[in-house]
Amino acid sequence: MNKQVEVSTEIGKLKRVIIHRPDEGISRISPKRSAELLFDDIVHLPLMQYEHDIFKNVLTAFLGVEHVLEVEDLLLTALSKNEDEKNKLIEWVVQHEELPTSTMSMLKKLPDNILQEVLITGYYEEEDFILFDPVPNFIFTRDIAVTINNHVLITKAAKEARHRENYLSRFIFGVHPFFENLRSQDKIVNLNILDNFPPSRNGEPVHIEGGDVMMIHPEFLLIGCSERTNAFSIDSLKKVLFEKKIVKHVVKVNIPKDRSFMHIDTLFTQINLHHVLAYKPLVSEGSGISVTVYSNEGEIREYYSLVSFWKSEIDPNVEFIYAGEGITPFQEREQWTDGCNLVALKPGVALAYDRNPKTEKALVKNGYTIMSANQLVTDIEKGLIKIDQIENTIITLPSSELSRARGGTHCMTCPIHRENIN
Repeated sequence: MNKQVEVSTEIGKLKRVIIHRPDEGISRISPKRSAELLFDDIVHLPLMQYEHDIFKNVLTAFLGVEHVLEVEDLLLTALSKNEDEKNKLIEWVVQHEELPTSTMSMLKKLPDNILQEVLITGYYEEEDFILFDPVPNFIFTRDIAVTINNHVLITKAAKEARHRENYLSRFIFGVHPFFENLRSQDKIVNLNILDNFPPSRNGEPVHIEGGDVMMIHPEFLLIGCSERTNAFSIDSLKKVLFEKKIVKHVVKVNIPKDRSFMHIDTLFTQINLHHVLAYKPLVSEGSGISVTVYSNEGEIREYYSLVSFWKSEIDPNVEFIYAGEGITPFQEREQWTDGCNLVALKPGVALAYDRNPKTEKALVKNGYTIMSANQLVTDIEKGLIKIDQIENTIITLPSSELSRARGGTHCMTCPIHRENIN
């Protein structure tokens, strides 16, 4: 397998991606615990899995099955490769979850395939025993790591409910053979190493989630200052990125610290060379958000809208397409149901949820065809459509359950290889 890991834009042809199918742990979320576990509702797991399977089918059709990597498979392989590191992982989890020390020996004796399930779901089926909470947000693999040119940033979640995801992600990137080249070449930046990313003098911790990080250009990395990512963390990461010469510019995008806008990818995502799909009230002139560009040479430039930044620094020909056609109340409704949160499979071809009709109208007005994911996969299987011939198309996924979790297709993908755009 080609082990290339590189992402220099948000829209280059997607070549390899990490995803996570909704697991059995999600079925244990109760209404009283849903907010604590960062879900806005309880979901019907079988339907959610069905919707995610269609999502995976589309990715597989475009990338090939060997390039759509499942978290469960990566974790299982990693567990089998290094006994010492596996035992350290178990010790971390037992300590973090405040379990009795006797649990440690029990977990160490489990076969790797059973241990993998327990570490993700928190449930030991053979004994019908719940050891700890599930990690339902693991389906949003965007947040666990970000590929920045030819380096990988292992992120650090702000909320307690996602901390075990961090442990599992660090283990995968630290042990799995696929990432050996990154490790040997010192191309992993790990926010969880306190010696490199200590808290501020006031005790402010470092936490950055992947939904707040976007490679929009080989030289420009966007980082949202949001509910989940603070300014101190951005400054700490910026210093390391500049020291290692990974990017030339780090761009801080200040957005409201609000659950509705938890990451910048809830407000905008790039879908084509000159098209950004966005939530108008928070990206246009007069929106009140600010954008600060930091250069590795020490220069600082300020903008007072995302639009003005993009036109001045990235692409003077950019056009912003607005979710909900930029009309209230539709823009608020469709931003909430991830109308701005799309992942590009290549320039002009992106995956979206099927429940944002006004946003679809805006996309059609800008030259896009809307096609259901099920129809597309069927047509591909029948030979009616060739992948290479698909252009300027938004592929819509059934999403009645996926959308309840507050994350779209951008959130559900962790790209680790995209083609460069010349």
